[in-house]
Amino acid sequence: MSGSHRLAVALLPVVFACAFACQAKTLRISSPEQHTTLEFSLSDAGQPSYRVLYDGREIIAPSTLGLLEQGAPKSRQWVLQGSKQSTHDSTYTLPAGKTRQARDRYRELRVALADPQGARMDVVFRSYDEGIAFRYVLPKATQVRIRDELTGFAFAGDYSCWSLNLGHFGTSHEGEFDPIAASRLRSHNRIELPLVCQADAKGTTLAIAEADLRDYAGLYLAGPDSGALGVVAKLSTRLDDPALAVSYAAGGQDFATPWRVVMLAAQPGALIPSTLIENLNPPGTITDTSWIRPGKSAWDWWSGWRAPDAVAAGVTTSTASVKRYVDHAHALGLEYMLIDDGWYHGSTGDGQYHQDADILRPIAQLDLPAVVAYARERDVGLWLWAHWRALDAHMDQALAWYEQLGIKGIKVDFMDRDDQQMVDFYHRLLARAAAHHLLVDLHGAYHPTGLSRTYPNLLTQEGVLGAEYNKWSTRATASHNLTLPFTRMLLGPMDYTPGGMRNVTPAQFKPRNDAPLVMTTRAQQLAMYVVYESPFAVLADSPDAYAGAEGVQFLRDVPASWDETRVPEGVIGEHIVVARRHGNDWYVGAMTNEQPRTLRLPLDFLGPGRWRATLYLDGAAPDRVEVQTREVAASSAPLTLTLAGSGGAAVRFEPMR
Repeated sequence: MSGSHRLAVALLPVVFACAFACQAKTLRISSPEQHTTLEFSLSDAGQPSYRVLYDGREIIAPSTLGLLEQGAPKSRQWVLQGSKQSTHDSTYTLPAGKTRQARDRYRELRVALADPQGARMDVVFRSYDEGIAFRYVLPKATQVRIRDELTGFAFAGDYSCWSLNLGHFGTSHEGEFDPIAASRLRSHNRIELPLVCQADAKGTTLAIAEADLRDYAGLYLAGPDSGALGVVAKLSTRLDDPALAVSYAAGGQDFATPWRVVMLAAQPGALIPSTLIENLNPPGTITDTSWIRPGKSAWDWWSGWRAPDAVAAGVTTSTASVKRYVDHAHALGLEYMLIDDGWYHGSTGDGQYHQDADILRPIAQLDLPAVVAYARERDVGLWLWAHWRALDAHMDQALAWYEQLGIKGIKVDFMDRDDQQMVDFYHRLLARAAAHHLLVDLHGAYHPTGLSRTYPNLLTQEGVLGAEYNKWSTRATASHNLTLPFTRMLLGPMDYTPGGMRNVTPAQFKPRNDAPLVMTTRAQQLAMYVVYESPFAVLADSPDAYAGAEGVQFLRDVPASWDETRVPEGVIGEHIVVARRHGNDWYVGAMTNEQPRTLRLPLDFLGPGRWRATLYLDGAAPDRVEVQTREVAASSAPLTLTLAGSGGAAVRFEPMR
């Protein structure tokens, strides 16, 4: 990866090494600033466990560790072979995302275990100030066959949690993170990551996640069979052998599982700026990232608008339709335009896969080379949609053709799985797309696991209940919108696709497929471009909806990627204030649920000097925006932001010279 890289690693002496018959031991590591402490214990019966404290308080009570391998007993009598500790502190550059410079700073403990039958397993623990992580390593493994994990996350109390219970493996990972007491989590649940819980009234928050998912199955959570407080790991099963989650020929090399992660912070909003998930992934091999350009995009699917020639032909895409969207992107200064489902033979606009699909043959109504040239003349890059099965059948040929045409990115859709085979598809796709200088947006996708560190051409992904649900349901509520930043977004960018300009009150809202309504104010839609992280930021509505619309100037100005992120204020499901810096300018997004509220924005994040603040505030109706301009300084009194129910505010701060 490009950019500066600072590294300071110190390997400390081995804490202890012992013979085969060690006694029960407890080992401990604390994070660099002592916020988190992780304890590993091995009982007299040879059962390993771990425990986590945050600022001296137990958050994760003693919890089980281990893998359930095919042909091996569920319970092994492990013996401690040895351990070692190390420290690490480095920085790296992210071409796109919530920050430009990320810091990877932790203390590590590696524990070596063996059983009397000769089986070996290492457990690697890392303690960060913003959480802990651990993974299992099978040294010099040959054939790895894993049925499930024995990993547990025991809670030290009946925490207040936010859970997306998918109910089963293999979904699009879209839904609401509903509030639930930890004591109500059940063993038949299949809980999506992250599971977010508050441990106390002060706001101490944890989020259970995974990172560096490769050669493995996706992780779900469930309540333990015992009914105890906490959750246990459940792995998505393989399609070819549902009795297995993982089948891998390691060939005598060390085999490492993904990281199991517990993010930790004193307040829920403090989890949002963290790059912990990215840190736990290896850097990629892309040395020149100059072609990786974050940006905003026009989009031809959500609104249902089509040019007259497309309507007459009964298709969703045509040369005239695409040119109209390109003109729209050019007028607003958007970097991209996304051509969605319906552009190639066998893609019918309904998201279905058809056996006769030919991703190398555009429909007769679309002159693809011509619209690429038309867009290039207007400095707009084109993206293409693809059903994953149609793309996988001709991946190398299709990606080479896209690169030759001058296509900038691909949106790959409807994977709707996270078994080991689909995880492998993600890695193959992202690596091959990078080889052809193509950016990627994953839809119908499982939750992010930090892949953008390894493949920075992955700009965003779905796995979120976003604005498309306005077309057929009443589920995209303000309360839902105010839960997402504290749950799904903790794991990485999310392609919510905001920008709906037909704003009504919740009472006035009705789902409709064409020209959809949204049940939040326009100012909340503007604020989403700051609050929601997505380096490929889609403007969902039709060109006519933006022409002369109040507040559209903010959409011209707001960037899609950031140098710095701060969260001054936030309560899960209620309200949030996010401040992000791009270059010298700061942008603020504020959102509230259905409850009107007034928020005060301290300005201490601004640098020295005077600043011009342009405020986009809720107006007299949901589709009205009040624009104000004032001069401020870091020492000025806090700004007062008055938010309507289901409303928001967006602010741009420019230094005055």
